[in-house]
Amino acid sequence: MTKSEVFYDGFWHNNTIFAQLLGMCPLLGVTTSAENGFWMGVATMLVLLGSNLVVSLVRDVIPKNVRIPAYITIIAAFVTVVGMAMNAWMHEMYLVLGLFIPLIVVNCAILGRAEAFASKNSVSDSVVDALAVSAGFTFALILLGGVRELLGQGELFGFSLFGESYPDVLMFILPPGAFIALGFILAGVNLINRKLKQRADAAAQAVAAVEAGS
Repeated sequence: MTKSEVFYDGFWHNNTIFAQLLGMCPLLGVTTSAENGFWMGVATMLVLLGSNLVVSLVRDVIPKNVRIPAYITIIAAFVTVVGMAMNAWMHEMYLVLGLFIPLIVVNCAILGRAEAFASKNSVSDSVVDALAVSAGFTFALILLGGVRELLGQGELFGFSLFGESYPDVLMFILPPGAFIALGFILAGVNLINRKLKQRADAAAQAVAAVEAGS
């Protein structure tokens, strides 16, 4: 695949949340606001970039029978660095995200990209894949966090959009609201994918008709 195809596949076609439903723990746990989702996505992006890069560099050195423990060790090292950096420079956000930072180690999306992609592709392609997958994951976190924050508190990234008269809807801030909002978002994503497929099929049929006529 070309790098643009790698990016599209990781960001949208095989989106960690919308297509594979992986990484649901941080998705549902920290997305009470768009800001929380953004910083969780950034932390995940840094870990995925680092782990994909290192795994791709050493993929021919690691014995196959110990590759999974080796990948987990690499991921854990980057999670430790990111966690310490956030604790030092963004202590309040580190406290908000809490346990979900160290839990990046067991995020199936991170280990999955190391095993399925970085261990089999070049460094440049692995970096593009990491950027695409983490960008798609961050987009999903921000989208769900934004929807919950907007419907729950009438705010977006902490800025009030509907004024003080907006009645807070506590349900969307609590875990049940995360499931409800995610369900509607997934329905919208599926509708978009269906429309895109219909357009692609129509374009393919048009091309086939032109080729048959010529």
